[in-house]
Amino acid sequence: METRTLLAVILSIAVLAGFQYFFGSQMPNQPGVNATSPVTQDSHKQEAPSQPAPVQPPSEKNLAKLAALPDEPTAAGKDIQVETPYFHAVLSETGGTFKHFVLKKYKKTLEKDAPGVELINVSPPLLPLGVQISSGKILDLRTRHFSADKDKIDLTGTRTQAVLAFTAELGQGATLKKILTFHKDLYRMELSMEITGAAADEYSLFLYNRPYKESTTYVFSGPSYYSHKEGLQEISLKEPGDRHDYTGNLDWIAYGDNYFMMALIPEITQGPWKAAITRLDKANTTQTSLSHAISQSVSGTTALRFCRMNLYFGPKEIDRLKASGHNLEKAINFGWFDPIAKPLLYVLNFFYQYIHNYGWAIILLTVLIKIAFWPLAHKSAQSMKTMQKLQPKLQKLKEKYGDDKERMNKELMQLYKTYKVNPMSGCLPMLLQIPVFFALYKVLLQAIELRHAPFLLWINDLSAPDRLMIPGVDIPMLGGIPVLTLLMGVSMYFQQKMSPSSLDPTQAKMMQLLPVVFTFMFINFPSGLVLYWLVNNILSIVQQYYVNKFTE
Repeated sequence: METRTLLAVILSIAVLAGFQYFFGSQMPNQPGVNATSPVTQDSHKQEAPSQPAPVQPPSEKNLAKLAALPDEPTAAGKDIQVETPYFHAVLSETGGTFKHFVLKKYKKTLEKDAPGVELINVSPPLLPLGVQISSGKILDLRTRHFSADKDKIDLTGTRTQAVLAFTAELGQGATLKKILTFHKDLYRMELSMEITGAAADEYSLFLYNRPYKESTTYVFSGPSYYSHKEGLQEISLKEPGDRHDYTGNLDWIAYGDNYFMMALIPEITQGPWKAAITRLDKANTTQTSLSHAISQSVSGTTALRFCRMNLYFGPKEIDRLKASGHNLEKAINFGWFDPIAKPLLYVLNFFYQYIHNYGWAIILLTVLIKIAFWPLAHKSAQSMKTMQKLQPKLQKLKEKYGDDKERMNKELMQLYKTYKVNPMSGCLPMLLQIPVFFALYKVLLQAIELRHAPFLLWINDLSAPDRLMIPGVDIPMLGGIPVLTLLMGVSMYFQQKMSPSSLDPTQAKMMQLLPVVFTFMFINFPSGLVLYWLVNNILSIVQQYYVNKFTE
């Protein structure tokens, strides 16, 4: 029975690992391609921002018909540099769009001179934040010239925020203005748009991107959105031309991977939003459009303000996203293990506030988990020890009733009842820890807090496999020596040797291969996960020593 249980554990781990590898990037709540979600009628739960008192829009006789406005050829525009302590951005007067957006506090690699992570990796004309307006005619302004009121914005000094305004001449006296507000210590920006001298019914805002280089097959990378009715929807489009449509109230729509995201967060909703996500090419370039009817609330007697929303271009830090509201923290998705993984992440962040090292935070978390499981593990260890003492009696029962299985089972149950032991209790703690193990695995793989987080000595990234690099030594397939993983395997061997066993000698020899199997399984796991399992093994050895020495 013990052999079957351990084999079941190994097979469960293999199945879950295989499932995560092949299907993890498509979970959960992924609608089919070309599916249209129903209109969501529920309203936002967040408190609505304060709005200016609505005034009557300009009379139609003073407004040019949008259908009569001319289409203008693309005009070359200058670039505007934006510097804050958090990011460096380059915007273009062509379309009033972002050309580059580089995060200063997150590097692509661990090298000291490594460049920052670049969130925008598409080329003109596919630049984020382009706009279209329509009223009987679509006026595509994604390549229209927008005059900027500044050449540069620098918030690295004492200023806390700055405003950049782009203005496009639409013809016949009509203009469209895009206004961006940047903050010194935020990844959030505000966007508003207003039109003067023209009537329009709807506008569309566009995001473009393709997968970030750091994406893996284990986590989702691509467009997603969140609505109250449907929850988080992660959209995977397989072929160029595939499209997903959604109509309804919306908290946010974004493009992101396991660590970073670019999100449009509508601030005001009047009627349903329309979203369309399209795969453009084989390189998985994705176009996301967000459309809405133009509101009749105006900011003055001549200008119709029709858009106000937040932008978030930055890391998926759970505390920062939660503080931003609008359910933005829902973008962090640990799949099936989300109910366990997010509390683990909060605990890790809590410990980190005081010790400033995620390696030690993982060790403290392991101790906390071990304390929580201690009573069950202690009872299990005592039961296993009792089972070992019962081996002579079990052997006599087998000799006496070996040919009568029904009588044999009845006598075994009576024996277990008499000595108050459960033959399954030996593996129960391991089975209960498997969800915690996989939840922590997802946290270490996806949580940006663990990205490039150092521990001690050669372990400089807890989200990557541990390798001790020795000059002149290149181990095939590995590069360096997986020291932490080898120590984990050794600790598992000693734990197994100390644990009482009811297996016969042949079965016991087979189970001695278990530490070797686990060592090979863990060799490419994140070093933070290996650290957790190593510390857990050491604590289990201490507990088993106590049981063996001080309990009967």
